[in-house]
Amino acid sequence: MYGFPGATAVSALRVYDWPAADGRRGGSPHLHTASSEGYVVTSGTGTLETLSRDGYAEHPLGPGTVLWFSPGTVHRLVTDGDLELLVVMQNAGLPEAGDAVLTFPPEVLADPAAYARAAALAVPPEIEAGPQTQAALADAARHRRDLALEGYLRLREGGPDALAELHRAAAALVRDRAAAWDALWRERALAQAERTGAQLRDLAEGRPGLMSDAHVGHATPNPPGRHGMCGHLQTWAF
Repeated sequence: MYGFPGATAVSALRVYDWPAADGRRGGSPHLHTASSEGYVVTSGTGTLETLSRDGYAEHPLGPGTVLWFSPGTVHRLVTDGDLELLVVMQNAGLPEAGDAVLTFPPEVLADPAAYARAAALAVPPEIEAGPQTQAALADAARHRRDLALEGYLRLREGGPDALAELHRAAAALVRDRAAAWDALWRERALAQAERTGAQLRDLAEGRPGLMSDAHVGHATPNPPGRHGMCGHLQTWAF
């Protein structure tokens, strides 16, 4: 099996409808350091707020909207009502291995230990599994969202210099993971591209190549209801 086409990963997302400090409802602002991300909106309406080289922007979302953004783009999903979408992530395996940095205030970003504590969805050990656990996870996800929003609102006011500083802080936070990510990229994304190159060479010489290994793959659904950065996630094991 060669993995999902293009070495991507797909998840279904229902955006959090929790009200935030600025009166909008949505998820945690963050960026990815090495992977592009795409959205296909399936239902509901909302807005994608972004901070990039083009400054601050708002992108309307509705059924049928397809958009994507490159690494380093700070993004925040906001829902107007029941916003659901499919998320397509480049470099399957890298986001799961930590290719995401939340926009916490600078003092948190500058301290790896403090960042790790703020980013974790910790449930108090005295809480038993069941509805109480889900409620505790929701509270933790909301607290994480609020802290990321605090840093994001400050970031929006800071202009290009503030975004450049965030990029430097994000690079420092993930530096120690880069070697492991490189191995994952070679095993998955690069390997798929190299197989395509080999297939094109076979076809140029009239050989069937990969077609001789034709097959169908199926993804295994992970348990639903995971609390992601932007909303409730349904993911699959590819």
